[in-house]
Amino acid sequence: MRTLSTLSRLPVFLLMAACLLTLQGCETESDPEDQAIVMLSQESGEQFARVEPGVRLTFPQDHLPHPEFRNEWWYLTANLKSETGEEFGLQWTLFRNAVSTQPGNGWQDPQRYMAHLVVTGEKKLWAAERFARGGIGQAGVTGRPFRAWLDNWLWLSHSDSPFPSTLTFADGESPKSDMAGKLEITQTGPLVLQGVQGYSRKHATQPIASYYYSAPFLTLKGELELDGKLYRVEGKGWLDREWSSVGLSDSQLGWDWFAIHLDDGRALMLYQIREKDHRPYYFGSLSWPDGRTQGLKPEDIKLSPVSFTTNDEGHSYPHAWYIELPAYQIQLKVDTVRKEQWLPFIFSYWEGPVKVTGSHSGQGYMELTGY
Repeated sequence: MRTLSTLSRLPVFLLMAACLLTLQGCETESDPEDQAIVMLSQESGEQFARVEPGVRLTFPQDHLPHPEFRNEWWYLTANLKSETGEEFGLQWTLFRNAVSTQPGNGWQDPQRYMAHLVVTGEKKLWAAERFARGGIGQAGVTGRPFRAWLDNWLWLSHSDSPFPSTLTFADGESPKSDMAGKLEITQTGPLVLQGVQGYSRKHATQPIASYYYSAPFLTLKGELELDGKLYRVEGKGWLDREWSSVGLSDSQLGWDWFAIHLDDGRALMLYQIREKDHRPYYFGSLSWPDGRTQGLKPEDIKLSPVSFTTNDEGHSYPHAWYIELPAYQIQLKVDTVRKEQWLPFIFSYWEGPVKVTGSHSGQGYMELTGY
C-alpha cells in the first residue's frame, strides 16, 4: 500500500505533481504516485531542456521563468523580529511546473503554478497554499518591472531586478491562515551562483543538476497582521532560485537544506541529499557581503543529526543538528524555533526558522524532506 510518507520523499517536485493533478484533473484511474514518479523520472524529462555545465547565467533575464525546463521556484525565507521583541519566520514560495514544452494560450498554457505562504511564531504556525494555471493571469512571473504573483500574493519590484521590492499578501480562509503582510525587501549584498557558476550538481556520479543561485543578503521591513494583531517587523532574508528538468535519481530519498546568516556577516548554505545504501551527497557555500564566495565540497562538510521528533502523522525527523566545517573553524549546533513545523500541505515537508550556536551564533532556515 502506498502511503503519504512514501509520496513525500520528493516533496517539492511531488508538490508540483500535486499541482498538476489538481489543476488538470485525473484523466486516468492510475495511482497518483505513479503519475508523479513518471513526471520525475529521467525518462519522462526527455522532452524538456537539460541542465548543462558551462552555461552562463545572465541577469535580469534569469530572474524570469525558464519554460523550457520542467520545474522552477522562487523561494524566499526570512527571520523577522517585532518592535516589542516577538520573533517570526516567513516563507513565501512560488513554484512553476510545465506539463509540456508545446506553447499554448489561455487555458491551454502548459505552465502550472503553486504557492506556499507560511508565518511561524514561537507558539503558532500560520500556513496556506494555492494553485493556479498559467496563461489566464492568475499567476506568473514577468519583468519590466519584476513581478511574481499568485492571486493577491504579490512580489512587485521597482525595476527588472527582484530588489528593491514590496511583498504583499493576505489570507484568511481558516484560523490557521489568518495572516496578511506588507514588507519592503532590499538587497545588501551580491547574488551567489551556487555550485560552479550556477551549475549545481545533485548526484556524485549521475548527470543530475539544476541551475541555482541565491540572494542571501536581504533585509525586510514592514508589517505582519496575524489573527487581527499588527506587528511592525524587520530582519534578514534569503532568496533561492532553481530550475531543472530532472530533480533526483530514483535512489535518492530526500534532502536537508540549511540557509544560515552567521553573526560575522557571512552566509552559509548547506545541502545534504540522502540516497538509499549510499553516503549522502553534500555541497554548499560560504559567502561574504563584499562579493567573495567559497564553494564547499563534500569532504568539507560534516553534518550529524542530534535529536528527533515524531509528530502526530508519524513523521520522525531530526530537529537538532551539528554542522562542522573543520577547514573553516566552524562548529555549529542547529536548533529549531518550533519542533512541530511539518507543513500541512498536499505533500508535506518540514520547513522553518532555526537558530545556531557554537563557534558562531546566527539564525536562518532549514528544510527537511523525505522523512
